[in-house]
Amino acid sequence: MAQRRIPTVERTHRRRQIPIAETPGALFFHRSLLSKNWTLKVESPPMHGGPLLLGHRGARASRSVAENTLASFQLALEHGCDGFEFDVRLSGSGRAVISHDDQVQGLTLSRTTRDQQLNLPILRQVLKHYADQAFLDIELKVPGLESELVLSLSRYPPERGYVVSSFLPDVLVALHERKASIPLGIICDTRKQLKLWPDLPVSMVIPHHSILTKQLIKDLLRAGKTILTWTVNDKRSMLRLWDWGVHGIISDDTELLVRTFR
Repeated sequence: MAQRRIPTVERTHRRRQIPIAETPGALFFHRSLLSKNWTLKVESPPMHGGPLLLGHRGARASRSVAENTLASFQLALEHGCDGFEFDVRLSGSGRAVISHDDQVQGLTLSRTTRDQQLNLPILRQVLKHYADQAFLDIELKVPGLESELVLSLSRYPPERGYVVSSFLPDVLVALHERKASIPLGIICDTRKQLKLWPDLPVSMVIPHHSILTKQLIKDLLRAGKTILTWTVNDKRSMLRLWDWGVHGIISDDTELLVRTFR
């Protein structure tokens, strides 16, 4: 297996500085994630010895809650995940709302007015609730969210790490130009799109598990990138990808994900 480059990490626990062993499971993320010299300062790393465990849209596989809701995010954490991924869109009235699709409750979200109440969570609400509880993978589905995102992160800075991710290279470039310190990740589900990562200002590469190869992981590690992968819903694949060298796994099945690595 390719050797993962593990950053030097410091954390405070009971007012003592405790060195973290240089093992794959020791890696965790902070809002100062992945500076060029690979030095991280971490307040609350995961205590398990495996990858970063993230629920996809919360606990998406659980039928008791709707995806991309506060209830779903809370359930992912209760299952034992380190955090969760969620989707952000821009409503017609200019609000940063949490939704995977533009079509919601029979309405086109991007054309809704302030008078059309969809009862969807908003970005600031999620950050306020979970900034001190979870690693956050904030996926931007559309352009135009940069100003609200920067303001929201300033008001509720994630204390347990985060990344702002997107399929859209232009969104990542625009956000980097707005505030270069924000950790960014490019999401890829095709090999053509995957070829873009060397030219983007990203510290994370987030390929779909179906396009991950051992050689790709070696190349990404050699370039100093952190690797998350999605959406992995079977135990064998979770273990194989961790063995290959990924740093984090995103899954619909949060209970299986946690059982596999705890």
